[in-house]
Amino acid sequence: MLSQNLLREESACGRLRRRPVEISGTVFQPLAMPQVLEDCFRLLLQKADAIADPFEQAFFLMVQLPYLQPFEDVNKRVSRIGANIPLIKHNLCPLSFIDVPERAYVEGTLGVYELNRVELLQDVFVWAYERSCQRYLAITQSMIEPDPLKIKYREALIEAVQAVVKGLLAPSPQTLAQLAVGLASVADQAAFAQLLADALRHLHEGSVARYRLKRSEFLAWQAR
Repeated sequence: MLSQNLLREESACGRLRRRPVEISGTVFQPLAMPQVLEDCFRLLLQKADAIADPFEQAFFLMVQLPYLQPFEDVNKRVSRIGANIPLIKHNLCPLSFIDVPERAYVEGTLGVYELNRVELLQDVFVWAYERSCQRYLAITQSMIEPDPLKIKYREALIEAVQAVVKGLLAPSPQTLAQLAVGLASVADQAAFAQLLADALRHLHEGSVARYRLKRSEFLAWQAR
């Protein structure tokens, strides 16, 4: 997905590269032989999987993926996403590079390419993670708690709204209760009917896509 429409050869998207690549701004030459590259890529994944500490695992991926250059392009982008996998798996704050000075990140990566030194990139990683934690904390504090019932019945609620709108039904208490019987457990039926009533009351042209409805379907229901 990251390399879609970016590569000259469309079939190169998502596969290990089969040709040599050069990196601008450095004399570093990545591995060129496809078989050796594949062997090293598999070894990289095995080593990453053997690392228990999520932060060490994240930093390992951030260093080693761009150094190996396993893909024709987007290697650094893949490494930044890959670095988030162990953090998310361990329920830790994700790593964002929004505030990272581009020059510091580039120089840190060049230090790995040309000198096999990770100190600068390590400083960038730590600084970026501290900033990410601050941003993440600020965001979570401003968010409301998710409603477990809405999460549990997300698809069922979409199905119920579609049934009312596409069926041109009046949102009467009897209709909503009948839909709740077929879509929710006995204990949750009253609460589900209320969720459905609220969803229909707040439905408008700008929110129909949330319920996978067409604007024309909503307008026809509204007119009825």
